[in-house]
Amino acid sequence: MTASLSLSQARRIALAAQGLAKVRPTGPVTSRAVGRTFARLQLVQIDSVNVVARSHYLPFFSRLGSYDPLILQAMAGRKPRKMMEYWAHEASFIRPEHFQDLLVWQKRAWVGAHRLDPAVRQDMEDRILLALTAGPPMTASELTAELGHDEDPDRDNWGWNWNIVKRVLEHLFEQGRISAASRTSQFERKYTLTSRVVADAKPFDVDAEASLDRLMDAAAQAHGIGTVRCFSDYFRTPLKAGADSVQRLVRAGRLERVVVRGWDRETFQHVEAKLPRKAAGRALLSPFDSLVFERRRLEELFGFHYRIEIYTPAAKRRFGYYVLPFLLREAIVARVDLKADRASRQLLVRSAFGEKNAPADTAVELAAELRLMATWLGLQEVLVWPVGDLAETLSAAVTKDGVAPGHHLRPDSPLRGEPGNVAMVSPVD
Repeated sequence: MTASLSLSQARRIALAAQGLAKVRPTGPVTSRAVGRTFARLQLVQIDSVNVVARSHYLPFFSRLGSYDPLILQAMAGRKPRKMMEYWAHEASFIRPEHFQDLLVWQKRAWVGAHRLDPAVRQDMEDRILLALTAGPPMTASELTAELGHDEDPDRDNWGWNWNIVKRVLEHLFEQGRISAASRTSQFERKYTLTSRVVADAKPFDVDAEASLDRLMDAAAQAHGIGTVRCFSDYFRTPLKAGADSVQRLVRAGRLERVVVRGWDRETFQHVEAKLPRKAAGRALLSPFDSLVFERRRLEELFGFHYRIEIYTPAAKRRFGYYVLPFLLREAIVARVDLKADRASRQLLVRSAFGEKNAPADTAVELAAELRLMATWLGLQEVLVWPVGDLAETLSAAVTKDGVAPGHHLRPDSPLRGEPGNVAMVSPVD
């Protein structure tokens, strides 16, 4: 018998699966808590935009509050690694156990290496692999200097102006032959052999269907409830193959068919999904947060229409450059355009808009969240610009209680550094 759920129940299942249904725990955030959160999410998208903080740091703040991002660097940069980089939902930190399965299904041969003369590319591959075998992890610029190959005659006519070394590096990364040992403070990958990152990463015959089933099962766990499209989008796997995988998971007892009233698509719930009695969370969500990956799902579940506007000319933006949705309990009730001005130590709210039917305490709760974020970022003040229908009440709420005394970030904190406005990948809206 197919279970019938209300839209509210579906929202609470989705929020619980993403770790956003509960009030955050009090007290210091441990490495174990960060690890549990990452295991629940399965992946975290990476992007170089640093207007507030690097995008992969924000999902953990949204779910845990103030924590030390150096924990993530340790998880990704020290053995035994709890996270590693690869293509998933765009460039992402993934759980190492998903790496071999993603190798089967991720095909991102867009980096320009295929344009090179095969003999030239092979020669560069051999030289890069020899250098990485003999030496420590290196960035693209360090490898370029090591190999004595700085200029590329086609460099100004392709992509992001990458030279041949970087193009071949990304080709080897896509093939899974090299990986990221860590990142520098300038957010550059330090490349090394994949065997040094994942001890058992060796070529072997993988059953493609079983591989996809594992990925789809993980995606369904992270979503709690959703459609084939939702689950396929999570790791960016093919939709048609995903539909077949979902049927296999239903037969295996991992997914159950459900009906969500008002949602006219075939829907499935993971057998391990929880339905909390209420959702009590509060969070500012990165534009690259996994709750908002799939825009159609977001609109159908929460009635929230969202498009990131960093690629939109300023005069045509509706809400701002780097707009974060604000989740309160089981609804997305507002959106704010934020910027961490590290020179003035201010968190700038460049616009604030409430959603239709936003509850009366929206401004008060949002102000509290902004104060918490400012403290985490080492900023001293929240400054609300007079833009948007929520700006006046939000400004009053922020002013009333002020910001907790800001702390100076340690010199090695990845939250230091000036904002950057260039995205690593183009998000799919």
